[in-house]
Amino acid sequence: MPTLILRHDQPFCLDVTLSCGQVFRWDRTADGWWYGVVGDRVLKVRQDGNKLMFLGAPASFIHHYFSLDMDLDAILASVDCDPFIHNAIMNNRGLRLVRQPPWECTASYICATNSNIPTIRRRIASIAKRYGRPIEFEGKMYYTFPEPSVISCGGHEGLTECRLGYRQPYVFGTSCIVTDAKQWEEMVRKLPYEDARKELMKLHGIGPKAADCILLFAFQKYEAFPVDVWIRRIMQEHYLPGLGTGSPLTGREYDTIRRFAREHFGEYCGYAQEYLFAGREG
Repeated sequence: MPTLILRHDQPFCLDVTLSCGQVFRWDRTADGWWYGVVGDRVLKVRQDGNKLMFLGAPASFIHHYFSLDMDLDAILASVDCDPFIHNAIMNNRGLRLVRQPPWECTASYICATNSNIPTIRRRIASIAKRYGRPIEFEGKMYYTFPEPSVISCGGHEGLTECRLGYRQPYVFGTSCIVTDAKQWEEMVRKLPYEDARKELMKLHGIGPKAADCILLFAFQKYEAFPVDVWIRRIMQEHYLPGLGTGSPLTGREYDTIRRFAREHFGEYCGYAQEYLFAGREG
């Protein structure tokens, strides 16, 4: 089986990376194998110490997807600037931000609003099964995530069976706007973070938090700092005690948090956010 030998000076933990909430189409079996659909591939991956075994893609794809080209030690050293984040880093060391397909990531975070992870996973799987291309892998059927043009051509009512609730017109409307996913991705990727954020928020169903998640996970804008209820609570308890406690989170409060995070944690504050989120207490 193809195997990547991981560098001892560059930490990586497959289990933490795929279970921390940044991706929704991966499943772990009892014997430690992870199965996931990425683009038009079904991947099978398992880590054993410094060995990363895989099927479904060349080593270059695995290396790129899991950001193994990033100097994680240097990134973590840059954000490790207080005892609280230090503890989160130590408990989740090896967590890496994967490089997600931008269109699928965008549709996924539209589906993620006001939802728990099992429900988000169900919605994304439903869209893929309804519109995606089937791929058989090890005797099981998987489905690619459909291009926006496939969803838009299916009509608004075509999404009804996916049970997206009030998010249905958002997914459909955004698929009608994006149309050419590759061209749209190139356009957003070239923009500076703040401009890219504004561009994403023009889309149906994309608010500040969803925009920051998409920019962080799909466009590698590492200065993005998504703020949800967990991050808000962490920031209030450990960094910004003057924050309000009311609900919902206001736009002013969101901007206060993300700007503080950029100043406090630096250019890789998005990595700090994911470590804080992974280390949250339920």
